[in-house]
Amino acid sequence: QVQLVESGGGLVQAGGSLRLSCVASGSIFSINTMGWYRQAPGKQRELVADITSGSSTNYADSVKGRFTISRDNARNAVYLQMNSLKPEDTAVYYCKIVDYKLGGLPVNYWGQGTQVTVSS
Repeated sequence: QVQLVESGGGLVQAGGSLRLSCVASGSIFSINTMGWYRQAPGKQRELVADITSGSSTNYADSVKGRFTISRDNARNAVYLQMNSLKPEDTAVYYCKIVDYKLGGLPVNYWGQGTQVTVSS
C-alpha cells in the first residue's frame, strides 16, 4: 500500500504564491515520474507539471514561467511552487507518482487532492 499526502493548498489573491507538497510513503519500490495535475469544476483533469527521476521537467503551457516543480528523492516528495497565481489556476490539485514495482510494472498512485482558490 502506498499513501500520498498533499499539503499547501488554500486561498490566495491573484498575483500571490503558494507551495504545494506531496510526500509518498508505504510500499514504494522505485519512483520514476512524479507530477501535479489539476481539475477545475466542469473540466477534465489536466497535467500541470511533472518531473522524472533524472529531474527532467515538463510544464503545461499555461503555467510555464510561473510554476516550478521539484522533488526530493530521499523523502519521496514532490513540490510545486506556484507564483503569479491567476483566478484561472483555481482547481483541486492532485499529485501523482509512477512507481515501478519489481519486474518493471509501473503503478500509478494519486493523492487525495488539495484545493487551490485564487481570488481576483
